[in-house]
Amino acid sequence: MKHVPMKHVIIGAGPAGVVAAETLRKLDPDSTITLIGDEPEPPYSRMAIPYLLVENIDESGTYLRKDSQHYQAKNIQILHERVTRVEPGTRNLTLQNGSTLAYDRLLICTGSTPIRPPIPGMDLEGVHNCWTLEDARRIAQSAKPGAKVILIGAGFIGCIILEALAGRGVDLTVVEMGDRMVPRMMDETAGGLIKRWCEGKGIKVHTATKVDQVASAQTASTGSGTGGGLKKLFSALTGSAKPAASEQQGGHRFKVTLSNGQVLDADLVISAAGVKPNTQLLEGSGVDIDNGILVNHYLQTNIPEIYAAGDVARGRDFSTGEFEVHAIQPTATEHGRIAAQNMAGVETRYDGSFNMNVLDTLGLISSSFGLWMGTEGGDSAQLLDAENYRYLNLQFQDDILVGATSLGLTQHVGVLRGLIQGKVRLGSWKEKLMEDPSRIMDAYLAMNYTAQHAA
Repeated sequence: MKHVPMKHVIIGAGPAGVVAAETLRKLDPDSTITLIGDEPEPPYSRMAIPYLLVENIDESGTYLRKDSQHYQAKNIQILHERVTRVEPGTRNLTLQNGSTLAYDRLLICTGSTPIRPPIPGMDLEGVHNCWTLEDARRIAQSAKPGAKVILIGAGFIGCIILEALAGRGVDLTVVEMGDRMVPRMMDETAGGLIKRWCEGKGIKVHTATKVDQVASAQTASTGSGTGGGLKKLFSALTGSAKPAASEQQGGHRFKVTLSNGQVLDADLVISAAGVKPNTQLLEGSGVDIDNGILVNHYLQTNIPEIYAAGDVARGRDFSTGEFEVHAIQPTATEHGRIAAQNMAGVETRYDGSFNMNVLDTLGLISSSFGLWMGTEGGDSAQLLDAENYRYLNLQFQDDILVGATSLGLTQHVGVLRGLIQGKVRLGSWKEKLMEDPSRIMDAYLAMNYTAQHAA
């Protein structure tokens, strides 16, 4: 049977999209591959932006592929445009410029968008997300040594931005509404230790605290609305007008009010309060969406010709079997590869994304794996040396390790992941680990030895 070249279209030029395009080209050399991104730059990694902010790399260092001819050499067309509509019935996309593009197989890798919390003043100039290269350029203009910066959010992304800002020598305050830092990745003990570590590095951290308002410092000092305007007019007419203190002294740009009653000065406010999947272009398309695009074990949506991958895809979780979005780059690249294989006709089952986070916060390495928060009826064991910032927490279901949290113990990262993903039955080693979690490496080696000799 004669092979008919396909039109593969990928919306989203992040890691998932790029890996998918390259995988498709390898498996389907004769087909048309179009990779659509709505930013003017070549495909880049958002995770590299902190390195750009501390000037370890230039902008080209964020690019996912360093060779400027890489995509051309692989005959992958890059299209800088925004998709506004997907029409599965005709297999056409509508672009923002009004043109249309036909597809045979479509992969949606549109990623996610930062959530702007509903706080008065978040739309002021000088309040930024840290998500795109354009965001990074704007932040770099204001985040000078000594500048007062308020970072809203101390989650995974927030802590990565935190390190970059600290590296620029700013006077940094972090505001996190959760009761600890990195609340969706770390338990109370680990999150508390990370907070203490950051405070020891000169960063001010407010947990269990919200930002209630961001206001212009000039507005805050002179009043707002009609009253402020009349006050200015009266002062001008009586000759008593004086510049505000902030103007006289070249003062700060914002007054930021916290829920604990404090009012902080700021030159720059950065929001890292979470993200949401980019699914707007699918409105009215018939693709099933529930806090992300629902996909099966083949990264396929309810419409057979349409697939989804990366931060926008809500697929099976390895540990629970439930539908989850795991917005981390390793999952995105794995999604991209497997979706492309299935699009090319190489049936590949995906057993689910593995919840794994590894974070470097000013030199303190923390990690969490699987069901780090534990399971109902499960057992746990922990090892804590708070003075030296060392912590290990193991979570068991029967004699299987199902989750773990680690702080300051980098040698255990691969071991923890291997035991959890392997769903290894520990047998008598479970009790040994309950007594002494530090023997996790011994358990791993013993299990490997047993498995090799059993084979």
